[in-house]
Amino acid sequence: MTAVVARAPAKVNVHLGVGPLRPDGFHELRTVYLAVSLFDTVTASAGDGLALTVTGEGTGAARGADLVPTDRRNLVWRAAELLAASAGVAADATLAIDKAIPAAAGLAGGSADAAAALVALDALWGTRAGREDLAAMAAQLGSDVPFSLVGGVALGVGRGEQVTPVLSRTRWHWVLGIAGEGLSTPAVYGELDRMRAAGRIPDGGDLTTPEPLLAALRSGPADALAAALDNDLQAPALALRPDLRRALRAATEAGAVGALVSGSGPTVAVLVADEADAHRLAAELAGAGVFRTVRAVHGPVAGARLAG
Repeated sequence: MTAVVARAPAKVNVHLGVGPLRPDGFHELRTVYLAVSLFDTVTASAGDGLALTVTGEGTGAARGADLVPTDRRNLVWRAAELLAASAGVAADATLAIDKAIPAAAGLAGGSADAAAALVALDALWGTRAGREDLAAMAAQLGSDVPFSLVGGVALGVGRGEQVTPVLSRTRWHWVLGIAGEGLSTPAVYGELDRMRAAGRIPDGGDLTTPEPLLAALRSGPADALAAALDNDLQAPALALRPDLRRALRAATEAGAVGALVSGSGPTVAVLVADEADAHRLAAELAGAGVFRTVRAVHGPVAGARLAG
């Protein structure tokens, strides 16, 4: 086999509960992930040593090189090294990422790339790693990588890396609006800690499973899911980027069923009633000028898979 292509989806956190800071520097999370139909693609081909290129969304600008590096700072490179070490094979591959998921947008684009790389390289190198083995490696790479591997809908606990599938019988339609420049995830968590220390928002000491949201995901309707959407990082994201308030307001005024900041932002995930509404609202929001990028998507979709 000379070349293998795999793809993995973006995610939306339809619930994100953030606990206090742990001794290891992470926050305890209880989150519900939903994979949506916006995919990054990773092509792995034979090579001598590791080489990585990146094309697509956001990579043409000068800043794109900093957001999506092409060396060991990239999770794809580290995924290749980890799989090679685990399987006892040489880390020889030429890797190409084609991005549709914007970087630093709270959509787990880097995690999707890492998950796709694990799947592609497993096939290229013939390592025959089981899904449990790949999931264990994914957890070492980053908190969102295990979900990017699994896809669908899942409850995430710990750092978010411990995932359990959640039943969802409904195909949900969304509009993703990315507002302005990316937001640093550590900066948003830092602002959360500052706001909690000042008593401006709840301390997050009581993480509970969001049963109303899980019930809505199982059977709907859309307004029940909208009422249960929640994100503890929304307040600090809005504090750092006040323009996101305008983006949320624009989505609501355009007829969204519900809207929230996804993950650490700056993406606003807009829930709509159906596919026709998604395309109508996406066109309206694109014309309003409040978002840099607008995409109509649906979910849940499968996680990292070989393409074709």
